[in-house]
Amino acid sequence: MSEPRKLEVLRAIVEDYVHSREPVGSKALVERHHLGVSSATIRNDMAALEDEGLITAPHTSAGRIPTDKGYRLFVDQISAVKPLSQAERRAIQSLLEGSDDLDDVLDRTVRLLSQLTNQVAVVQYPHLSRALIRHIEFVLLAPRKVLVVLIANSGNVEQRVIDVGQDLADEALSALRTRFLGTLAGTPLARLPQALPAVVSSVSPGERQAAQSLAHALEILAHSSREDRMVMAGTANLARSNVDFPLSIGPVLEALEEQVVMLRLLSDMAQDHRGVAVSIGRENPYDGLAEASVVATGYGPDSVAKIGILGPTRMDYPNTMAAVRAVARYLSRILGP
Repeated sequence: MSEPRKLEVLRAIVEDYVHSREPVGSKALVERHHLGVSSATIRNDMAALEDEGLITAPHTSAGRIPTDKGYRLFVDQISAVKPLSQAERRAIQSLLEGSDDLDDVLDRTVRLLSQLTNQVAVVQYPHLSRALIRHIEFVLLAPRKVLVVLIANSGNVEQRVIDVGQDLADEALSALRTRFLGTLAGTPLARLPQALPAVVSSVSPGERQAAQSLAHALEILAHSSREDRMVMAGTANLARSNVDFPLSIGPVLEALEEQVVMLRLLSDMAQDHRGVAVSIGRENPYDGLAEASVVATGYGPDSVAKIGILGPTRMDYPNTMAAVRAVARYLSRILGP
């Protein structure tokens, strides 16, 4: 059996099984695909694929289904991620544009990706340990009450209301904002605690207490914005795929709920030359995802944070990879400087 024909027969089995959910027999392959060989030859080819562990017979079925190893070979043979259609690209553009709020953008993104793929979509918040301070705003709400706003160059916005411990006029607060922003703009969030004391010590003694309160608030905001978290959408799609999880769907839902599992998996996935990462079945380090696959890619200025989907191993890999990569590119563009 030649290598090209082996890959062609495997591709046909994967495509038919993904489409029909039914084990694939040699007769169906001959009827649906122009493989240029007889049914007997296809049966021999399927036996060879089974010997190599690329396909297997579920229960007593006459047909065959791909194994994790078979899916892996199929995915590795996808030479390039195909572009999305014009209609799909327009849908992404119209749904993601028009919002500057990071929470809203990420929420729209996972809902869109879930609709495009019919899978569970997940996105990590940008890794803000590398983010820089873009803007600081102090808004006087009452003589001692100030709204402190911290905006990172990743688009993340954190805010809280504090009591500065002394009465402040608008002009004094504006001068403090100018001093803080002038010193801290462009500073990495991770280095903010080291940079704040110099700002506080540079203000006049009469405003030192207020400056200290503002600095403390900024430190808290910087810390909370660096927490690793994710957003997801489309868990209902898993319920519709329960035939694909014969053991149990429970562990998959637990992995999604236990965000640290998914965050660690996404962080550890390395992208290939096509700009995507695919983890199939038992390749996943978490046992609960032994019947699932994850397709992910990085986004943002440094592509450290990931966006992706989780679904059954029986999924449309080419279209899923294309959708994940396209949505990530639009997301990067929206969050870009």
